[in-house]
Amino acid sequence: MTDNYTDLIIVGAGLSGIGAAVHFTKKCPGKTYRILEARDAMGGTWDLFQYPGIRSDSDMHTLGYKFKPWRAEKAVADGPSILSYIHETAREHNIDDKIQYASKVVSADWNSEAAEWTVTTESGEVWRCNFLFMCAGYYSYTDPHNPDIPGEASFNGPVIHPQLWDKALDYAGKKVVIIGSGATAMTLLPAMAKTAGHVTMLQRTPTYVISRPAKDGLNNFLMKILPDQWAYKFTRWKNITFQSLLFKEARRKPEKAKERLTKMTRKELPDDYPVDVHFNPPYYPWEQRLCLVPDSDLYQSLKDGTGSIVTDHIDTITETGIKLKSGDTLEADIIIKATGITINVMGDVEFSLGGKAVHFPDLFNYETMMFEGVPNMASVFGYVNASWTLRADLIAEFMCRLVSHMEETGTRSVTPVAPEGMTAQPWITIFNPGYINRVLDKMPKQGDREPWLNLQDYKRDRRVLPTKPLEGDGLVFGRPIAKEKIQAAE
Repeated sequence: MTDNYTDLIIVGAGLSGIGAAVHFTKKCPGKTYRILEARDAMGGTWDLFQYPGIRSDSDMHTLGYKFKPWRAEKAVADGPSILSYIHETAREHNIDDKIQYASKVVSADWNSEAAEWTVTTESGEVWRCNFLFMCAGYYSYTDPHNPDIPGEASFNGPVIHPQLWDKALDYAGKKVVIIGSGATAMTLLPAMAKTAGHVTMLQRTPTYVISRPAKDGLNNFLMKILPDQWAYKFTRWKNITFQSLLFKEARRKPEKAKERLTKMTRKELPDDYPVDVHFNPPYYPWEQRLCLVPDSDLYQSLKDGTGSIVTDHIDTITETGIKLKSGDTLEADIIIKATGITINVMGDVEFSLGGKAVHFPDLFNYETMMFEGVPNMASVFGYVNASWTLRADLIAEFMCRLVSHMEETGTRSVTPVAPEGMTAQPWITIFNPGYINRVLDKMPKQGDREPWLNLQDYKRDRRVLPTKPLEGDGLVFGRPIAKEKIQAAE
């Protein structure tokens, strides 16, 4: 068993982890770091998912890093292009040799006397660091949400979850049924419909859909006449502003937002298409995430007859398809269960302080990145109403500020300490999709005042986080931990 020390350990070599390494290199020169990656490859989500049509569900001018312009023509990009962007970033900043693959972190224990984390991987390798930065994503890479469906074992063909895609699957000319109505299902339908015999998306509940061009014409024009960084900054600002206005207007006038989105969908489809059946969710826009479709590809598949949507409930899977509660039957050669992800907490790492387990559901979050009583650890959890990387960049820069401040003040630890008497609220209150609701009891909680709220407000975070005072705002530097704040897991 080896024992290694580095100033910072970043857990995860995906979009967030590679970005964090760039920020740390720039902001904390002279400090050492290591990236521990559970899998054998860089890229996180964009290396893991291999299903047909895999793409971003945000524009790459906001999903991309603030420090690296997105230069490709398509703003709504395919998975391989995003993976290439991540690899390019790592090469440009000499990050490749700082990554240790096949190093799944399973536990982290804080030593208050040494002011160090002891991090243990699945192979038994031990690392020590002063600061631990979690960029492991928010869902399980090995255990997707894959509920058992009655009769599933009797089906004659393959049943596949998109997260566990079989590249050898031949669906040319086949009848495919996709179970689900989220971004994955809406990506799969038009992508598979190009070669499949027919693709049906079977949904219990409709989703709001918004179409936009895959290419940002204004940005591509600006890239021809302006330096890349200027064009990127302008387009990024434009898209952030548009996203923010769309979200806030939808929350302020939900009925009007619903009417506007429904009207946009009607314009995309034939007059006799049952929009009220298949695109009429029983909730308001942005109570769950909107689905982005590029260049109206989903609608085109519905119009040309290569794809269809059925809104119904499953009674049972049969040998040849799916029997619905309505009594109808969908014939299928292949069934795809686009039933979602399984949220995990802190990469399923077992955290402890001096051997005493940390139970995150008992803890208030600090600025949605740190947790009361847990020293020298921050975690990236992106926005639910905007691109993930917007917050990942801000959190990484804030982490660098903390490390630099400890260096300047000669302290070795920083611990969030929540005020007494705060009212606890769920981790997320503005957003209620199934994948969040299933795990709210496992998530940390938010309080009733800043900085203990999970505000989901990029413009506020961009204004506050880069300059907010580090002393006296819930953070305690170099002092004993408030042990009574830590509760062991039951």
